[in-house]
Amino acid sequence: MNTISLGILIPFIGTTLGSAFVFLLKNRINPLVQKILLGFASGVMVAASVWSLLIPAIDMSEDMGKLSFVPAITGFGLGIAFLLILDKIVPHLHLDREEPEGISTTFKKTTMLVLAVTLHNIPEGMAVGVVFAGLMQGNTDITFAGAMALAIGIAIQNVPEGAIISLPLKSEGTSRGKAFLYGMSSGIVEPIAALITILLTGLVVPVLPYLLSFAAGAMIYVVVEELIPEASEGEHSNIGTIGFAIGFMIMMTLDVALG
Repeated sequence: MNTISLGILIPFIGTTLGSAFVFLLKNRINPLVQKILLGFASGVMVAASVWSLLIPAIDMSEDMGKLSFVPAITGFGLGIAFLLILDKIVPHLHLDREEPEGISTTFKKTTMLVLAVTLHNIPEGMAVGVVFAGLMQGNTDITFAGAMALAIGIAIQNVPEGAIISLPLKSEGTSRGKAFLYGMSSGIVEPIAALITILLTGLVVPVLPYLLSFAAGAMIYVVVEELIPEASEGEHSNIGTIGFAIGFMIMMTLDVALG
């Protein structure tokens, strides 16, 4: 159980490390660096969605024969819909925009910036939780190494994510300590979502293929809706593409080598 606890905390550790960059760097991240980091995060999430979530979901449904794709596409579609609804309901603000999204609110700008990143982290926490839940139940399609590869891959992309939220807050006048806490708090939803999923293990296992693909759909929504557009806007969009390729290759390597 200790290893499971460590596994679900690893992504949060990545966010915390990234947020700590506020104590090391003076100014806002260079736009080119931010583009490559956003692209990198996108590549990691897409590769994790395919190798760690969708492929295992299809493999688990092989007894359905030619219909083994049904759980994967059903869960994937529901994951997209889930994030679409959250995106419309939860008030949040993206770094490159002036107008907040979601329902009207009196929340401060810093709060809505943190909520924007928190929305990104919900599907990542679910993905880690559902994989470890399947592992605890002895599902042969999920290995401990594969589960850890997913957790480590998400943690790697959480490092720049933590920096991207904390550094701009400091640049806008927030103290280093508060900026760090805001960045770190945006990642706390990941172990919480993972823990809730694991606690519901008995209910999860019968529909594990659906939940794996659900997490994949939610992650892909974040990539297509937010990360890739932010990495591609303006000049030098090819930098974001290079970051995507690097992130994709690293996550694919982790999953295949460790899984």
